Amino acid sequence: MWKQLGAGLSCVVALLVVAAEPPGDGDPPLVVEQDVFIGGGTVTVRQPVNGDLIVSGGSVDLDAPVAGDMLAVGGKLRLGADTARSVHAAGGQLSLDARVGRHARVAGGQVELGPKAEIGGNLSVAGGRVRLYGQVRGQVHSAGGQLLIDGPVGGDVVALHARIELGPNARIAGQLRYRSEEPLVQDPAAQVAGGIEKLPVRVRPGDRRAAEPRPDWSGGMGVFGALWTLGHLLLASVLLAVLPSFSATLARTLRERPGASLLLGFAWLVGLPMAVVLLCLTLVGIPLGLVALAAYAALMPLAWAITATAVGDWALRRWWPDQSECLPVRIGASAVVLVLMYLVGWVPGLGAAIGVLGLIAGLGCLLLQAWPRSASPPAELASNPS
Repeated sequence: MWKQLGAGLSCVVALLVVAAEPPGDGDPPLVVEQDVFIGGGTVTVRQPVNGDLIVSGGSVDLDAPVAGDMLAVGGKLRLGADTARSVHAAGGQLSLDARVGRHARVAGGQVELGPKAEIGGNLSVAGGRVRLYGQVRGQVHSAGGQLLIDGPVGGDVVALHARIELGPNARIAGQLRYRSEEPLVQDPAAQVAGGIEKLPVRVRPGDRRAAEPRPDWSGGMGVFGALWTLGHLLLASVLLAVLPSFSATLARTLRERPGASLLLGFAWLVGLPMAVVLLCLTLVGIPLGLVALAAYAALMPLAWAITATAVGDWALRRWWPDQSECLPVRIGASAVVLVLMYLVGWVPGLGAAIGVLGLIAGLGCLLLQAWPRSASPPAELASNPS
């Protein structure tokens, strides 16, 4: 492991050096042979990378080809060199004017596919202002504010934008399916071989315009919610059966420290994603950020199961104390709580509030196990400190 880490750091250091000081005319080109993870305020990649490239920074310029995949995050991204495989990028301003061998999935405030750009597969893009001048050999899926297509597209286009415009160089080989509040603006020279279909506009709250028929969930979760509840019931049953003492400790923590549980759970729910983003902006923080993100996702479904078992145990201790230690009864109580949470989920507003409270309470209760409450001193010591 240390050997691989050292090799990876060597590659990054080499890339940083050549990014800051390009070689002279007589110097042989330097090729980075391994995957590269790099971050900084201003990052310029001037030497070819024979592996994957993961880069983040306030300003990122790609001036050398990448033989693998590329993941780029930054305030301003300029991707001006070829990527042999796929590109995943997000930034405030994003410009892609090179060849991508496979697919491209990009997002930003302003996104532009330059005239020299060529996407070998599909393009998925989201942005406040999207302009497509280059070639896309596959399909295009786009959403956001404004969209301009002024280049060739080899497949279908699905566009969900406030305003959509087809320029004179637009050549769509497939079908254009779009949803927009404004009429489609199409240049007379633009061509759409597969025809144009306008999708129904969805009705916003308070809007009386007709929309496509859709089921009235009334704030509920439908079949998916029932399956979700069943999954949490199985998870709660496993927690009670395999770790009965630990589950009892969790229930006691939530019963005795509800405020701390809610506060810590809220901090974890809101603060961890921001911390992960900050970690990924540093070189050494990327692995730690990925581990934290995995833990974040893993704890989500567990949180509701913990809350259900804690509330169920509290109800048993209050109304049926003789059966509070019986495993089947504890599982049954947890099932009742989960079903009640599912039914309350059908109530607009209240269901969402109960769901969020259950989530953050379970998260905080679990995280508090790392900070157990200090035991109170014996009575005789408390009364006589000396």
